[in-house]
Amino acid sequence: MNIHEFQAKQLFAQFGIPVPRGKAVKTPRAAEKWAAALDASVYVVKAQIHAGGRGKAGGVKITRERDEVPSLAQELLGKVLVTHQTGPKGRKVRRVLIEEGAGIDKELYLSVLVDRKTGCPTFIASTEGGMEIEEVAETTPEKVIREAIDPAVGFQGHNGRNLAVGLGLFALEKAVVNPFIRLLENVYRLFMEKNAALVEINPLVITTEKTLIALDGKVSFDDNGLMRHPDVQTFRDLHEEEPLEIEAGEHNLNYVKLDGDIGCMVNGAGLAMATMDVIKLAGAEPANFLDVGGGATKETVAAGFRILLKDKKVKGIFINVFGGIVRCERIAYGVIDAAKEVGITLPVVVRLQGTNAEEGRTLLTDSGLHVDVATDLWEAAQKIVAMKRNTLSPRERAGVKE
Repeated sequence: MNIHEFQAKQLFAQFGIPVPRGKAVKTPRAAEKWAAALDASVYVVKAQIHAGGRGKAGGVKITRERDEVPSLAQELLGKVLVTHQTGPKGRKVRRVLIEEGAGIDKELYLSVLVDRKTGCPTFIASTEGGMEIEEVAETTPEKVIREAIDPAVGFQGHNGRNLAVGLGLFALEKAVVNPFIRLLENVYRLFMEKNAALVEINPLVITTEKTLIALDGKVSFDDNGLMRHPDVQTFRDLHEEEPLEIEAGEHNLNYVKLDGDIGCMVNGAGLAMATMDVIKLAGAEPANFLDVGGGATKETVAAGFRILLKDKKVKGIFINVFGGIVRCERIAYGVIDAAKEVGITLPVVVRLQGTNAEEGRTLLTDSGLHVDVATDLWEAAQKIVAMKRNTLSPRERAGVKE
């Protein structure tokens, strides 16, 4: 789960990570009131969406004039901001963060996440603060510093000193070394205690007064740990999430919307990935990742089928099930129930293998539904791609949107 920058900074403050004075507002009038209370020499107005690249997209405004703050807020509120992370649709700005500016002497990059190779929480730091870390890693990899933390021991002083040396703080900014190490410890504590997947500060600035401030912040959480943190759950903003993904979550389905036009329903994440690969190999693009789980019931399958049909981009549906824990006739009943409720207007191919596969195929064949049943994965993928193409208009086949 992702959260907004202003929410990340609330968490930073709770864990002793210094942040600018600021407040998120939803109206120009509230912006005017807060600007008066803030009474800063520099005001920063920042659009709040779950995406990076806001500055380049015009989502960050800076002014020295307090009277300009309400108009800057009004300019951003309600605007659809398009960044490299939002896609062409962009995200609507519903809040802006108004905070005091800082006298910046130096910008650093800092984050902590789990390194999948080592299985350890790992700090990533760079002297190139304010830049995308992926770009820094590609163009100047020597400027990216990593420090793994042994989770059995936790953060230690030497971990902080290693990072401080790597960033050149002992030579250039010795006054901030000890505060920097304390900040690292607090960041690690936030990461572990809140079951975060990522804590990122970009930039972490050294001010002209030789203090440290988290000028920007990004925090994402492991969904599996949210049950332990009701306070974090309150940060969820449904406006920033795909509606079909929200609906899938209500049915305990794992669903991610993609850009293709072949809807996929599969039981098991590995099989789902393989299914998307074989669809691409057959010449089409998957419209989603949908894993109904190893213990899928008739009800969850029906819910998944309804979700696939609600995606207007979907031109064909491929259901690929290997019955191990789940029995194939349950999948068949779920498809039949959902199809009768919603109505099938798209080509559907169902491939069943495993427990009670023959029974499931028979149920689908005898249901009277326009469903093509297959046993071989490659055959099934080719069928759904061919059937989808046959339903397209000549203009759609040529790539022209109707």
